Amino acid sequence: ANMGYRTVVMYIEIGCFVVCVAGWILVCSTQSIEIWTWSEVNSIVLTTSNYFSNLWKDCISDSTGVSDCKGIPSMLALNWDIHMCRALIIISIILAFFGSILVLVGMKCTKIGGSEITNAKVTFAGGMNYLIGGMCAMVAFSYYGHKINSEFQNPNYVEQKFEIGVGVFIGWGGSTLLVAGGLIYSILAGREAFKSRSDTDMPEKYPVTEYPAYTFVPSRKSYASSARTEVTGTRKSRSSSGSRNSSISVISSTTRKTGSNAYV
Repeated sequence: ANMGYRTVVMYIEIGCFVVCVAGWILVCSTQSIEIWTWSEVNSIVLTTSNYFSNLWKDCISDSTGVSDCKGIPSMLALNWDIHMCRALIIISIILAFFGSILVLVGMKCTKIGGSEITNAKVTFAGGMNYLIGGMCAMVAFSYYGHKINSEFQNPNYVEQKFEIGVGVFIGWGGSTLLVAGGLIYSILAGREAFKSRSDTDMPEKYPVTEYPAYTFVPSRKSYASSARTEVTGTRKSRSSSGSRNSSISVISSTTRKTGSNAYV
């Protein structure tokens, strides 16, 4: 039963590893995708301009397919929300990278780690890295998408309105894969690590004291001591009986002497 359960957990861990690595690759690819937001501007003439941008640069293209991109000129002039999205996505990529290393060390199909409890703890740490990284990316993409949607739906927003681009959708998919895989990793490995800790470590730290029924088993020393006590006891009894007999004989002899004297 344990071997079957271990095999099932091993295949689930392999599947979660593939899912998490795919999510990490998708989140990384969103940094190179230029279309996070896009807007189409129709002019009176036949030429049509498309505006699109991401966290790092703004681009424009015309109907001929020629595009021109310009990096965001000033870091300090950016709004705080762009900085927040950048930081969250970079943190997500770093956490997922270290989560992949930890999971590779701690998975059951690899022989890199130590004991089963150590591997479960390492896998639990990797799953938590995946989970936290996926949640960071999800917050960043969701905030960015909500900002675009709220500006588009706001009638008082008079500037150029943009729509949600393909980069945000890919980011949502990748962060969802990271959260799902990290959650399954954390549940499986955490249950095994803390269950084994409660079953094996606690009796060693706090052993249950048992009080067995004591039984007397006589040894050679006890036999010798009992024999000595018996011998001394018989000697004492003999000496006491001899002293009694001597005292009785003395008394009888004295009574005889006194009786003969009386007759005289």
